[in-house]
Amino acid sequence: MKETRKISNAVIRRLPRYRRYLEELMKNDVQRISSGEFSEMIGYTASQIRQDLNNFGGFGQQGYGYNIRSLYTEISAILGLDREYKMIIIGSGNIGQALVNYTNYFKSGFHVCGMFDVNPRLVGLRINDIEVMDCETLPAYLQENKIDIAIICTPKSAAQGVADIVCAGGVQGIWNFAPTDIRVSSGVVLENVHLSESLHTLAYHINHKDEE
Repeated sequence: MKETRKISNAVIRRLPRYRRYLEELMKNDVQRISSGEFSEMIGYTASQIRQDLNNFGGFGQQGYGYNIRSLYTEISAILGLDREYKMIIIGSGNIGQALVNYTNYFKSGFHVCGMFDVNPRLVGLRINDIEVMDCETLPAYLQENKIDIAIICTPKSAAQGVADIVCAGGVQGIWNFAPTDIRVSSGVVLENVHLSESLHTLAYHINHKDEE
């Protein structure tokens, strides 16, 4: 596999889509596919697909195409999906509860180990069999448990403080659903999910679809 440090973020963001389509093809017992056939399915050009995959090595064979199961396995490894991740959710309101109830995470190696909140009405509840703990116990919990990913679903005002705690607690990555940008320590990977920005982008395309 080639060195991935210089791969553009745009390429990385396309890989999960490739993987999802390959998974559907495997479910339908399809064994191989050409870049042209894949292009028709996924909406990227065949050239784009080949260029993206060539960043990580040559997975296809001229005249044969791609072995679907092999390519799925390779992309899973590139994305780091050949291991398991322990996650916690801070903020057990609507978004936090929706995430813990999204059982696909449990099937694909992302395991929610605990939930935290400041609301005494939520503390002690079990959501999808995950106990909601008091946020005051979060630093001690992180000391006692190796957590890979912290999911922040707090209000805007609390997000940075929570990020500081989980960074100090040794998490490797933060998935931020709070409606604000946060700062993280060096070595901690941050992925922001701004739902309003996605919705606003959709609104733009609705109003400019005749120009596209």
